[in-house]
Amino acid sequence: MTSLLRTAPRALRTATLTSRAIPLIHQQFRLKHDHLNPPEGNPAVTGRSPPEPPREEAIALKNNTLSGSYLGTTRRLPEFNLNDKVVLVTGAARGLGLVQSEALLEAGATVYALDRLEEPSADFYRVQKRAAEELGTTLHYRQIDVRDVPQLNEIIQSISESQGKMDGLITAAGIQQETSALDYSQKDANMMLEVNVTGTLMAAQAVAKEMIRHGRGGSIAMIASMSGSVANKGLICPVYNASKAGVLQLARNLAMEWGIHGIRVNTISPGYIVTAMVEELFIKYPERRHDWPTQNMLGKLSQPGEYRGAGVFLISDASSFMTGSDLKIDGGHTAW
Repeated sequence: MTSLLRTAPRALRTATLTSRAIPLIHQQFRLKHDHLNPPEGNPAVTGRSPPEPPREEAIALKNNTLSGSYLGTTRRLPEFNLNDKVVLVTGAARGLGLVQSEALLEAGATVYALDRLEEPSADFYRVQKRAAEELGTTLHYRQIDVRDVPQLNEIIQSISESQGKMDGLITAAGIQQETSALDYSQKDANMMLEVNVTGTLMAAQAVAKEMIRHGRGGSIAMIASMSGSVANKGLICPVYNASKAGVLQLARNLAMEWGIHGIRVNTISPGYIVTAMVEELFIKYPERRHDWPTQNMLGKLSQPGEYRGAGVFLISDASSFMTGSDLKIDGGHTAW
């Protein structure tokens, strides 16, 4: 098998590895790596300051050919450092939620990923392993559907008790359905709103209660969408768009109510993101791969990694005077 792969055309080797090797790799990870008992890095410690700049910085500052910038140390934008923070991310078993989790880990946070999947994606294990071995922190996993409010509350309270703090939340759990308004069923509409709006509220509520109990304040960032501000041309998603508009308004009201407790609430409104789900959509609607980039000012589609900095910014003290605001990252789609 190995020799055949070596002599096969590159495209065939790639297709073979994609279709056969990835499930095998996932299975091997499951045998050796329990996502519920992750490899651990340094725990979150209250009051711990950012790390001192590395010794290499002093050398680099004397050598004009090397970079002298080390973000997140005592000398370089320490307000971005999350080394003493405990942050939850819903919908983080894969996709945008997992990308946000990895960025938070890189900034030093201890992260708890919450998702309804019994087993997270194969890439989750890579991030979990990297957190402990390269980043000195820990990525935990808790299986929960945001619609199961009693269990959601129990899990969040348990995390708060075990860590002795609760500092941040990114709500990335959400579902999408492309159905015309004339064809939408009550059941499907209710499910969309229950996950995207009520689920977001319930997660934020549970986290806010723990933040208030610990008396340290905190920051909540909700993944909304540019679709909460405009009707997407040619994309028939009336209830999804309404749900994201609901997230925008929900965040403003929570910011108003919880500001007195030092809790900030903001939203991120992404444009079109090329995810595995969207790639499958392009197979069904190939014209969208060409049409969607023409609808924004940059003439391209975004990648999940282009939103990494936004989540870290909103959770960190770098945005300490920002609340009730929406951070649009849509390539100028809604600014025409």
